[in-house]
Amino acid sequence: MADRADFMSNAEITENNLILENTTLFKMVLYAPKIAKFARPGQLVHIKCGESLTLRRPFSIAGSDSETLRVCYDVRGKGTKWMAEQKSGTKISVLGPLGNGYTVYENKKALLVGGGTGIYSLLSLAAKYKENAVVTMGFRNAGLINTVADFETFGSRVSVITDDGSSGRKGFVTELVREELERGGYDVVYLCGPTPMMANAVKIVNEFDIDCEASMEERMGCGVGACNACVCKTMLAGENFAYKRVCIDGPVFNAKEIMWQ
Repeated sequence: MADRADFMSNAEITENNLILENTTLFKMVLYAPKIAKFARPGQLVHIKCGESLTLRRPFSIAGSDSETLRVCYDVRGKGTKWMAEQKSGTKISVLGPLGNGYTVYENKKALLVGGGTGIYSLLSLAAKYKENAVVTMGFRNAGLINTVADFETFGSRVSVITDDGSSGRKGFVTELVREELERGGYDVVYLCGPTPMMANAVKIVNEFDIDCEASMEERMGCGVGACNACVCKTMLAGENFAYKRVCIDGPVFNAKEIMWQ
């Protein structure tokens, strides 16, 4: 397990706005110097969403500097609905940074593959790799395409595909993965998004024998490894397997370690 420092902080919201009009996608910026200072790409924070909800909600850190950190979220339930209602200046309880993040290599070329809200976890990676990263993203339709400009700001090249073809190309992000790897030159692949998408992408990556890391998404309870609510199945020698906790052993794993079926 990587060294890390976890802090409970009453973070102040400095921004909480829609990422894209006519959607339920939000970006929240938090003033939380203790957490932001130690945050690494791929790590999580757990946010307490009001007094009526017992369990905190986990969110990937979409970016950070010396004083602030950013999380992006989709309003899907009571917790995220509460978050969307909070205004700038409000203080909320945040625990983090949690878990193990992505391995970042110097002077290597990376392929970043995202789907759904998983794209936000990759933003902090693109900030590290800059022009040495190519980002492939899949969306259901063109109306949901977002953060392209954010990735491009880092100097990364971006390719987008949609399920319905409304972006100009119809298909799944795995098609872009194969095309990029066939072009060659990549040293490492990073995945974050729906599990079926990542499982299919891993099959393709394995054909090219390239290092690959995947950020797993699981429902979490405590966030610190005590409740074992967020386990995923990982391979051991032979036919043996072990359950590992996404919150503390992950969320980022070597993709070959995960039992995808």
